[in-house]
Amino acid sequence: MKFTKMQGAGNDYVYVNCFQERVENPAEVAIRVSNRNFGIGSDGLILIMPSDKADVRMRMFNSDGSESEMCGNGIRCVAKYAYDHGIVSKKEITAETGAGILTLHLFTNTGNRVEKVRVNMGKPRLTRGEIPMTGDAGAKVVNEPLNILHTTFHITCASMGNPHCVIFVDDVETFQVEKYGPLIENHELFPRRTNVEFVQVISRTEVRQRTWERGAGETLACGTGASAVCVAGVLNGVTEKKIINHLSGGDLELEWAEDGNVYMTGPAVEVYSGEIEI
Repeated sequence: MKFTKMQGAGNDYVYVNCFQERVENPAEVAIRVSNRNFGIGSDGLILIMPSDKADVRMRMFNSDGSESEMCGNGIRCVAKYAYDHGIVSKKEITAETGAGILTLHLFTNTGNRVEKVRVNMGKPRLTRGEIPMTGDAGAKVVNEPLNILHTTFHITCASMGNPHCVIFVDDVETFQVEKYGPLIENHELFPRRTNVEFVQVISRTEVRQRTWERGAGETLACGTGASAVCVAGVLNGVTEKKIINHLSGGDLELEWAEDGNVYMTGPAVEVYSGEIEI
């Protein structure tokens, strides 16, 4: 199987061009290629596929083999691959995902290679039924208390096509993400599990984020999570609608715009290509 390793703000995936390759058992392949000792090493597997609804289709599998609806950093790399490798030739394209069809604007360098991508992440889904969470399906979850191991956190939840639980903390660097992340990910409140963002507010236009990703553990970046953080900051009155989010792997620009959509801009980098026996 031919593959390309790509990363967006350090969130790295193995990409397969399914216009040319065929992957019969993507969940098993994801587990194998993601292994950083016995495989290629990544946060998961992303398939770049033909679509009858958009320019390309993305399927994304976490490192544990579970399929996720969307990946914000991953979709930027899908757009870069599609343009740089000649699948598409225009600088505004559409991509079909499990969270719907998204529009992406490509920014190229002097060599006509994509350097960064702006993604219309769509409108946040804020009710418990949409996220999904247990409880009153029509209710929103903003600054709601959640007790974990005798500690009370205040959670704000949203779906950006996949579920997110945002928690504001005083010092994100020293916060015990590995301790609390999996407990919140698998909490009974979230029937499909959840991604968890731990966030420190630096100013009204700047935050620092660490992410515990559903099915992958702590990762260097999460684009859908950064989008959810932008929304959560506004809902809690601690940030403006346009922010810079400093993630462990790099920075993302977020804006919850007047049209109700969240726009995310960030890098997309091709690391190397190769072949692996499957």
